[in-house]
Amino acid sequence: MPNQALNILPRPPLAGEFVPADYFRTLGRGEICRDGRPLEVDLGCGDGSFLMEMARHHPERDFLGVERLLGRVCKVCRKATRQQLENARVLRLESRYVVEWLLPEGAVSRVHLLCPDPWPKVRHHRRRLVQVEFLEAVSRVLMPGGEFLFMTDHEEYFQWAEEKVAAFGGLERLEWIEAAFFYPKTDFQQFWESEGKTMWRLRCRKPGVAEPCAQSGRIPETR
Repeated sequence: MPNQALNILPRPPLAGEFVPADYFRTLGRGEICRDGRPLEVDLGCGDGSFLMEMARHHPERDFLGVERLLGRVCKVCRKATRQQLENARVLRLESRYVVEWLLPEGAVSRVHLLCPDPWPKVRHHRRRLVQVEFLEAVSRVLMPGGEFLFMTDHEEYFQWAEEKVAAFGGLERLEWIEAAFFYPKTDFQQFWESEGKTMWRLRCRKPGVAEPCAQSGRIPETR
């Protein structure tokens, strides 16, 4: 199918793609969540390597990758189809819009944000995804006990994220011990760390107790 046709909405979804019936209202839980299965969202899923590894390792969970670029969406859809991963889907949309306007309240077990654009120039900091308003939206879509996991190779952006989490105040910090739970490394992370450089990690939890049907979606406590 030519790319032009893929850009026309509404359109039939690709195999492995999630296309909402309406982009201008909040989704109902039944539209995006399967009964008894935790839902995890990977914002800016890129080539889908992290998403695919997570879906393979956790067949009992559902995963939604969010990616703006059509070429990447098509690539990830092909990977999911080729690997027969029925628990992984991709949504072509801006990450901020998805979290702030599309995802239903209390429906998500974990939100992953790995190596987003750090917008290093001071005049561009307002473009960073991690802002207080964004964290408010993340907290809204997380179920009680759900987690937000942020990783970056940019130390100043990590410090910025720490400050925004503290300013928001609605998420509690947790320790992130790398070997404590399964968390696949992307090709970029492996290359970065092979040069002796550091990935900066931030793990937060929405206060409360998860519903029984979603307990398996939480990371085991390590504190």
